[in-house]
Amino acid sequence: MTIKDTPQAWEIRSTQTPFTGNKTSVRTDEVVMPDGSVVRRDYQVHPGSVAVLALDDDDRVLLIKQYRHPVRHKLWEIPAGLLDVPGENPLHAAQRELYEEAHVKAEDWRVLTDVYTTPGGCDESVRIFLARGLSEAEGQRFAVEDEEADMEHARVPVGELVRAVLAGDVHNNCLVVGVLSLAAARGGEGVDALRPAEAPWPARPFEA
Repeated sequence: MTIKDTPQAWEIRSTQTPFTGNKTSVRTDEVVMPDGSVVRRDYQVHPGSVAVLALDDDDRVLLIKQYRHPVRHKLWEIPAGLLDVPGENPLHAAQRELYEEAHVKAEDWRVLTDVYTTPGGCDESVRIFLARGLSEAEGQRFAVEDEEADMEHARVPVGELVRAVLAGDVHNNCLVVGVLSLAAARGGEGVDALRPAEAPWPARPFEA
């Protein structure tokens, strides 16, 4: 038995978009079930995201702390952002986010993992990259606003972050998945066996 997710598209009898926001929208589909019944499914339509687990030469992960209003917390996170342009190369988007949120560039990029964040209610897919060979970015720092204006930065050892995840002290999806994926890769075939940075991403196809 092969453990692998498989694409399927069940019949949709009708679809509506009752809400359209700045970056996302809400869609209501009438979906035909295997027994022939028709049910309504509401979900958020999302452009997709990228996140960067940036690892420095001292085996520390670059973190940011940002206020997230829906959960009423300031969360420790890894740099991340939306795919602003349909079909955008996710590596380019990740490099942009690392520059904008941390003013850092990286020489070595790998795909750490791909994940659907909340597939029961949102179609968002996130590609999490591992970035190594960090250095200060050139040029002027990106101008921040809103929540990002209150952002904190830190570099935390990988082992300390793994303990924080398992203790329930950090909760951001990309940070949790990214750190545990890194630990799993190290315990398996090693990070050099990870997929290349421009590996295909069926959830969000792009041109290399």
